[in-house]
Amino acid sequence: MGDAPKFDRAPASSLAYVTLVTNRDYVLGASALLRSLRRTGTQADLVVLYTPGVDEEDLSVLRAFKPRLGRCARLPTSEAFNERHERGRLHKAAPFTKGGKPVFHTPLDNFVKLRLWQLTDYEKVVFIDADALVLKNCDKLFGYPEFCAAPNVYESLADFHRMNSGVFTAVPDVPTYQAMMERLDQPEVFWRRTDQTFLESFFPDWHGLPVFYNMLQYVWFNLPDLWDWSRIHILHFQYEKPWQIGHEKSERLKPLIDLWQAFATGDGIPYDLATLPGPREWANQQAS
Repeated sequence: MGDAPKFDRAPASSLAYVTLVTNRDYVLGASALLRSLRRTGTQADLVVLYTPGVDEEDLSVLRAFKPRLGRCARLPTSEAFNERHERGRLHKAAPFTKGGKPVFHTPLDNFVKLRLWQLTDYEKVVFIDADALVLKNCDKLFGYPEFCAAPNVYESLADFHRMNSGVFTAVPDVPTYQAMMERLDQPEVFWRRTDQTFLESFFPDWHGLPVFYNMLQYVWFNLPDLWDWSRIHILHFQYEKPWQIGHEKSERLKPLIDLWQAFATGDGIPYDLATLPGPREWANQQAS
């Protein structure tokens, strides 16, 4: 446990929402996520793990939300493992064909999520990617078992057999972490979607959360009948990020990006999200 995250203060709860920031872009994302979590009224700790790619002063934008900050390193994986999962090699071997990952995306950083199992100050934790918003209170997830995640649905119903690791439940436990590390860095192993592929392998009988606990942004235009503002608990910008300017899908996703911007600035957050237009209604408005 010598390489466990080092925190700025003691925990205030036995439960925690945890996110991970690995550069300034994700710090910006985390500021919107933390504001959204605070608005739900949760009494759980808000925890931000940050890697050496983030300077202490970068975190100042987060302090207003009173998170518990934990400094941590990348996992102690072998040089061969790191080479196989380097951005250029990974994206060549397993390219993203459905959407674009930003240039600041560093695949090796994704494995740092496994450090959640080192957070033994907590009985239960819920991980949420920093490029997400929490739109409804999700505290019931602390009553769910390990390991729960929502399906990776954003293109078709066939996606339901795969999980998305942008939101998941975990029970911190040192032996589990150690078992993960033994499984993770095997000779020639290649996790094509990094932590997501690994967690799906480590927890083959993962429990499925409702899709509304990790609603992926592409559902907006690919599966509009699945979109329901009144039921969405967590909105996840899984490919292009809402703070990126002028990406090719920005016009199609404008209502979602505008919502993220409202949470990022704290200005213009809708009181009742159920009043927002749905995908078809918004498309009709654009066409008229």
